[in-house]
Amino acid sequence: MPTDIPIAHVDIRPEDVEAVGRVLASGSLRQGKVVAEFEEAVAERVGAEHAVAVSSGTAALHLAYLALFEPGDEVIVPAFTFVATASMVMAAGARPILADIDPKTLTINVDHVRSLVTERTRGIAGVHLFGNACAIDELTNLAREAELTIVWDAAQALGTEYNGKDIGCLDRAVCYSFYPTKNITTGEGGMIVTPDGALAEKLCLLRSQGAERKYLHTVLGFNYRLTDFQAALGISQLARLNDYLAQRRRNASALSESLGRITWLACPTTLPGVRHSYNQYAIVLSEHVDHGVRDQVAERLRDAGVETAVHYPRPLHHQPFMAQERADLSVSQRVSERVLCLPIHPGIDDSAALRLAETAYETLSAIKL
Repeated sequence: MPTDIPIAHVDIRPEDVEAVGRVLASGSLRQGKVVAEFEEAVAERVGAEHAVAVSSGTAALHLAYLALFEPGDEVIVPAFTFVATASMVMAAGARPILADIDPKTLTINVDHVRSLVTERTRGIAGVHLFGNACAIDELTNLAREAELTIVWDAAQALGTEYNGKDIGCLDRAVCYSFYPTKNITTGEGGMIVTPDGALAEKLCLLRSQGAERKYLHTVLGFNYRLTDFQAALGISQLARLNDYLAQRRRNASALSESLGRITWLACPTTLPGVRHSYNQYAIVLSEHVDHGVRDQVAERLRDAGVETAVHYPRPLHHQPFMAQERADLSVSQRVSERVLCLPIHPGIDDSAALRLAETAYETLSAIKL
């Protein structure tokens, strides 16, 4: 049976095409005034003082780490996350130290982070995985006590809130991605938001070849600039972000209400005060269920017309470029073997969400363990 509910959907509308077309027709394609307008719009949306647009979410992390850490510094990152969270620590000359995750929220385990802090530790990567905020207060308190800097990886979390505020207002750097599967897209692109004006200036320098002015390069930098036509798409998409988030949350509610009746899997769980943005809807099979059942679930859903995806099938300590002796990362290992993401995107309207929820429940409840 062909898939009729895909795992992802890119919503490009006539107004998006028109916005990009105006920039293309102007001939001003590189970073310019439209990028500045996009930065201002994102900063206002998330409640940040400054925003620096870059070419990808990976570039955002790279520049944040470069600006805030020194070669040889240790930065604690979760073992269950997208590779760039850790690889860009290495690209900045620092050393990622892997921490396990909380089995309910799938975000970094603060107690494990605390046990990993040494005299060489300088930072923590707080990843808001799948749009679910990590333990913000606990991490912030730990960072304050140990004099550490937090880089918030919000690549999947545009629109996530904590205690009524957007997570983009957090100190000291919050990094976003605008990849096509994210909550809004610029094709490829990213953003760093910060309350720190000096840090924003440094990031602007680093993203543009380290050039203080034309042909005067005062630091080693990169070409991580966003283009004006990408920014035009971002501005147009940002205007619909609230609608996108509302649909994602309604879709998640429908799935959780239905699948919450199945005892051998866990639906997404949030900490008190967190308003999830549901970039991904991740279910996790219980630990007493053989991990091979995941493939059976995915196959049966595919046969029912529902596409799924595994994010992420391999924790970071099993990536060849990072393989080395690590502390206990058993939760990350277990989750990577049992996690499965279901469609949640705003291309699924309310009626389709109900059909998806019913199909998923019927399919999964029919599986004999």
